[in-house]
Parts: sequence; structure tokens; C-alpha cells
Amino acid sequence: MGKGDLRTRRGKIYNGSYGKARPHRTKKKQAAAKPAPKAK
Repeated sequence: MGKGDLRTRRGKIYNGSYGKARPHRTKKKQAAAKPAPKAK
């Protein structure tokens, strides 16, 4: 197991592939910007 093993994270990084051991980075959803409270 190591760089040549595509079932491991290190092997995926070495091969440049993705899968269960190395999922793609997920983009976090940005929270809806709340409008600033209006001063009276």
C-alpha cells in the first residue's frame, strides 16, 4: 500500500484521481447576506 495503491488517499493524490478515499472539495454554501437594520 502506498503511492501505487489507488484505494488509498495517497495513491489517489499520486495518480491525480478522486473517489471515496479522496472526495472532491465541496464548496460551502454562503449564508444569505442579511440587510443591515435601518436606523430611524
